[in-house]
Amino acid sequence: MSELKTNKISTNDQNNVAIDNALGLKSYDTTARDALTSVAGDMIYNTTTSKVEFFNGSSWVEVSGAPFITSLVIAGGGGGGRNYGAGGGAGGYISTVSGENTGGGSSYEAPSQLITSKNYTVTVGAGGAASPSSGTGTSGNDSLFSVQTAIGGGAGGGGTGSVSGLSGGSGGGGGGSSASSGGAATTNQGFAGGASSGANAGGGGGASAVGTAGSGTNIGGDGGNGVASSITGLSVTRAGGGGGASANGAQTSGGTGGGGDGATDAVASTAGTVNTGSGGGGGSGGIAASSGGSGVVILKYPDTYTISVGAGLTAGTETTDGSDKYIEITAGTGTISFS
Repeated sequence: MSELKTNKISTNDQNNVAIDNALGLKSYDTTARDALTSVAGDMIYNTTTSKVEFFNGSSWVEVSGAPFITSLVIAGGGGGGRNYGAGGGAGGYISTVSGENTGGGSSYEAPSQLITSKNYTVTVGAGGAASPSSGTGTSGNDSLFSVQTAIGGGAGGGGTGSVSGLSGGSGGGGGGSSASSGGAATTNQGFAGGASSGANAGGGGGASAVGTAGSGTNIGGDGGNGVASSITGLSVTRAGGGGGASANGAQTSGGTGGGGDGATDAVASTAGTVNTGSGGGGGSGGIAASSGGSGVVILKYPDTYTISVGAGLTAGTETTDGSDKYIEITAGTGTISFS
C-alpha cells in the first residue's frame, strides 16, 4: 500500500492543498515509463528527456512550459600540418536535437529555453590555417551559443621534428618522420587524432570516430568520420577529420562530413568544407597542407516566434520546417533575440 509522506499538509481558503517541501515526482527513463501500467492523470519526471510528463489515457505528453531552442553548435576545424604533416581535427560538435548524438559518441545535450526578453550570445569559429612551411597547422576557433561552447579542432602535427597533433574538440593527427601521437579530444565533443608511423601522418579525429593512424607502408591515415543531424529537416553529416599526408603512397580521405584529403608528393591536399567544422588535409614534402573548415551554429524553434540576428553575425534565411523554424548562422560574433 502506497503512503504519502510529508512534514506538513494544509489548505488555503480556495481548498488548494499546500505542502511545506518541494514535490518530488517519481522518476523513470523512457523505457521504464513505457513499461508502466498507467491511467489517465498519472504524472512522472522523464530522466531521458529531462521533462515532466503526464498520461492522457493513451500516450505520455510533455507538460507545457517555456519553449525550447534546439541547437547544433560546431567549432572551426583544425588546419593540416606540412612536410608529411597530419590532418586537422574536426571542431567540437554539440547537439541538443532529441534522439541524435553529439560529438564523442555521447547522446544529445539539454536544449536552452526560449525567453523573449533575453539576448543570446552567438559565435561561429573560423577554421584553423594550414602550416605555411614544415610545421604544425593552426587549431580552429571555438563556436558558442548560450551556454554551449564547442572547442576548435586541434591542428595536425608537422613533419619537422615529429610533432604530435594538438588537442581540441577533436584532436589533430600526429605528423613527422618518426612516430608521434595524435592530439586528444574534448569529452562529449569529438575523438582523438591518429598517430603517425614513419613519414606517414595520422588522420585528424572526427566527431564520431578516431582518426586513422599512418600505416608505415607509405600510406597516411584517413580522417575520422563526422556526425549526421536532421536539425534542418534533411540529414547532413558534418565535422569530419582531415586526412594525413602519405609518402609517395595512395592519397588519404578526409572523414565523412567535409574532412579534407591528405596530400601525396603528386596530389594536392584539400581544405575542410566551409561551415562543417571539418579538419584540413595534411601536406607532403613539396605540396602544401590545407586549412580547416569554418564552424556553424544552427538553431530551431517554434514557428510562432521570429528571430532577430544582431550586427556582427552572418546568417541565412529563417526557414519554416513543419511547425518549427530554423536558421543557420555561418560567421561572426554577436547576439540574437526572439519575439
